[in-house]
Amino acid sequence: MSDTSYQERRGQIEHYFDRTAASAWAKLTSDAPVGRIRATVRAGRDQMRATLLSWLPADLHGKRILDAGCGTGALAVEAARRGAEVVGIDLSPTLVDLARTRLPAELAHRIDLRSGDMLDASLGHFDHVVAMDSIIHYQTDDAVSALAQLAQRTSGTIVFTFAPRTPLLAAMISVGRLFPRGDRAPWLEPMAEVKIASLMAANPALAGWQCGRTQRVSSGFYKSQAMEWARP
Repeated sequence: MSDTSYQERRGQIEHYFDRTAASAWAKLTSDAPVGRIRATVRAGRDQMRATLLSWLPADLHGKRILDAGCGTGALAVEAARRGAEVVGIDLSPTLVDLARTRLPAELAHRIDLRSGDMLDASLGHFDHVVAMDSIIHYQTDDAVSALAQLAQRTSGTIVFTFAPRTPLLAAMISVGRLFPRGDRAPWLEPMAEVKIASLMAANPALAGWQCGRTQRVSSGFYKSQAMEWARP
């Protein structure tokens, strides 16, 4: 991983979600009415979250889960409902504070929400890691390196999403770059499924890990692909 490029992009992401887009993100992740385009994004995210959760064991009692890039905490809550002990971490303190206000009281003791870097080794070891839409702004090499670091502290599976490299997504990103920098999210970095799989297979830290299920979700402006890696 290029530490400089990772840290620079991490700073851009933190600034965007903690300041520029915090209120919009709060609305998107609620039940509040939204416009047609954002409604498709909300539906796509709901479908993707359900997909990733379906790849985890139905009974998570005794399991420790890392929700890497937890946002407002929806996935963390669902994992806790299954009995998991969840650490949810996000770069945006504003979103983490919002997530705390949304925690069901009966599950609060199972969910530890923090603001910070998902690669922080002090978070400890986990049975499963879920990284939904949290590596989509990084270049492929940096994303794979981040996943490899997480793998060193994970005993079961890592399930994550990436932006699939398609002509339509490339066009959408090009249009997005016409907006003023202060009004747009950090650029997505589309990844080819074959490339990310081959880079992960070649990474020494992922030796022994195997690629499992993949699934693409396409809902209006939300285009994302899930991938599962597991220890045999």
